[in-house]
Amino acid sequence: METTIKRFTVSIYTEDNVGLLNRVSAIFQRRHINIESISSSVSEIESVSRFTILVSVTESNMQKIIGQIEKQVEVIRAYYHTDEETIYQESCLFKISSDLLFDERQIQNIVKESHARIVTVNREFFVLEKSGRRHEVDQLYRELKPFGIMQFVRSGRIAVTKEKMKITHLLEQFNQV
Repeated sequence: METTIKRFTVSIYTEDNVGLLNRVSAIFQRRHINIESISSSVSEIESVSRFTILVSVTESNMQKIIGQIEKQVEVIRAYYHTDEETIYQESCLFKISSDLLFDERQIQNIVKESHARIVTVNREFFVLEKSGRRHEVDQLYRELKPFGIMQFVRSGRIAVTKEKMKITHLLEQFNQV
């Protein structure tokens, strides 16, 4: 029996229906698999949504989960890919006291070196945005934490595959029905 746990990015193309996300997450929950991140968006085809889910499981479990997901009526197709097969990013926002931006030269250096972007500045706070790999977001968090982070939020993984996927043709057919 396979025991090697790998990180997989799961892409699920669906009709946009209420309650589907709950049923999909229940599939992972029943197997005691933690969803590390989840994001939902429109796909490249109008009226088709896409969930992007990040999990760490064995490949044999991943295959079984994909089979269960595809049994959901509203699911058009589900795929899984390794990190090596995808191009992926996360995004985050930091809210920090404005005093630090002007008084702490180190904050300015951290912002510059991390390639973060200042989104807004007012008298009380400023907001930084950072997009990148998980370890880059984590590093910026560690560097800013000693200065006091007022608020922090991070997105789930967003990803596209390196190889061409045949899903676009399938989705176009679905959209014509």
